[in-house]
Amino acid sequence: MNYARFGIASMADLFGDFVVYRNLIPSDPRLPALTDLGLTDNRLPRKAEPAYGAAVATILKAARALTAPGIEIARLLFIGDTKMNDGSAFENICAAGGWPGWCFIGRDALAEAPQTYVENRMYVANRWSALAEFAAFVRQQGFVFDAGTAVVIDMDKTLVGARGRNDRVIDEARVEGVQRTVAGLLGPNFNQTAFQTAYDELNRPLYHPFTADNQDYLAYICLILGTGLFELNGLLRQIKSGQLKNFDDFIRQVHTRRAELADSGLTPVHDEIWACVQAGDPTPFKAFRYNEYLTTSARFGDIPGVAVEDLLRQRIVITREVYAEALTWKESGALLFALSDKPDEASMPNPAQAQAGMKALHHLITPVVGMS
Repeated sequence: MNYARFGIASMADLFGDFVVYRNLIPSDPRLPALTDLGLTDNRLPRKAEPAYGAAVATILKAARALTAPGIEIARLLFIGDTKMNDGSAFENICAAGGWPGWCFIGRDALAEAPQTYVENRMYVANRWSALAEFAAFVRQQGFVFDAGTAVVIDMDKTLVGARGRNDRVIDEARVEGVQRTVAGLLGPNFNQTAFQTAYDELNRPLYHPFTADNQDYLAYICLILGTGLFELNGLLRQIKSGQLKNFDDFIRQVHTRRAELADSGLTPVHDEIWACVQAGDPTPFKAFRYNEYLTTSARFGDIPGVAVEDLLRQRIVITREVYAEALTWKESGALLFALSDKPDEASMPNPAQAQAGMKALHHLITPVVGMS
């Protein structure tokens, strides 16, 4: 099977500003933000946590009340790409809202024979093209698409940059954002080879207990390694021996040696990140995330005349199968809402950029690509 273009569109064509990024602040200002809900103790919940599901359920109810007054949500459909994060978010949203529902988890694994299986209320497929079959399947189970239905769509690696099809471009944009940030801060002391070696090593699942699989933490670690305050092999030995158990241990050690950063000029950068970590902010390296917005937004948009295979390698595109089904559900009256675990700082322009015409990622026009 081959991929083909199906025109251009933006994600906002489906759901407008009914989207929340990591900070759980809806892009539509009419909707309540996490800070308005009183659901946490000043700590931002992550996607797989019950508090995240509770916040999203409340926001969904408010969105339905805005667009269809008097109609309550009766059921939930969730479209995502990971069983753990998206599957957990689905279960927690359903539990918080008191809704029955179904979840589709997709990816493209074209080297494998097409396969689908059902696990509880989760339908897992190794082809995004199976989404149409899933929609038919849930209808057979009595699921109805109408104004009482909420459809929640994961943005990253589902609606855009589909896992197994186009997800590498999202990852490349993030890595470029890290590199651009570290290189800019280190200036002439930046060593491209040393940076890439450290990033590639520490980005492995083996080190997730240390980095918490948090790209802000990883970017900061690479920055500190670039100053010479730590040496990669020595750091790896400390991690493996248990001397450094997690990122908090690492940044605490850096903080005790804060004076040694003076010559590099990075003391203010460290102080800002240190303060964010102490405040429980999961996105403490703001400079990196601002660069990630630039490198990610630059990968949206068409390249006329380029073969679709090259387009998939160079641009973040909309997943046609998800877009087409979602459009059908929207026309049936269902509420469409998008979730993204990408930080707000990496997803939206700052005020000056917005004034210059730059847009949030969900408003960027880009090609729609799917199976032909």
